[in-house]
Amino acid sequence: MKNQVSPEALPEPEAGYYTWKEWESVYDEICEYFGFIREEDERAALILEGMASEMGDGLSALRDLVDGKIITVCGNAPCLREELPLIEGNVMAADAASEVLFSEGILPAAVFTDLDGATDLYVRMNETGTIMVVHAHGDNIPLLYNWVPRFSGTSVYTTQSAPLMHVHNFGGFTDGDRAVCTAMALGAKDVRIIGFDLDDQDVEPMKRGKLYWARRILASIGYEI
Repeated sequence: MKNQVSPEALPEPEAGYYTWKEWESVYDEICEYFGFIREEDERAALILEGMASEMGDGLSALRDLVDGKIITVCGNAPCLREELPLIEGNVMAADAASEVLFSEGILPAAVFTDLDGATDLYVRMNETGTIMVVHAHGDNIPLLYNWVPRFSGTSVYTTQSAPLMHVHNFGGFTDGDRAVCTAMALGAKDVRIIGFDLDDQDVEPMKRGKLYWARRILASIGYEI
């Protein structure tokens, strides 16, 4: 991973959200920054495509949840609990933020996850009506095999590489900024963000790099955090 430098502005997507054509150059830059292997991401996407073909693609349900609605995307920073009163509309959670919400009596409408924080509670929430938006990348193939077949409710599938028939790409890199990008692409009336701390220095280098990229991506679609 390269040394972190002051964020350089990314080009703003023409429609306010990313198409694959616009996202691909950002993705190539991310791969170079972290040393990711694109072919591994593509392999993971193909594996998830095979699962999605059998289990069904819940994109239409996610679109119904988002289109024309106010959406609050919740990150998992320590400030999340104190910011819960700011929630409006339908709630999307970035991975483990879902467990904080659930502990406070809030069932997220959707959870965006690459499964690195998945627990049996994710299965329970999915059974209760939470849409699981499962992301494939080169480092989580074993997690895909372990968790995806256990989600009996509605699921949507995403990749950071080229989209496939049932595996989508609306832009975004971390679970949080990917949720914001998806909400905008699916027609949200307004997207609110809580529980994000992109200045957190009490994290390991890889996480710091991801926060750097989350800031750049969010800024490119109009969110200066």
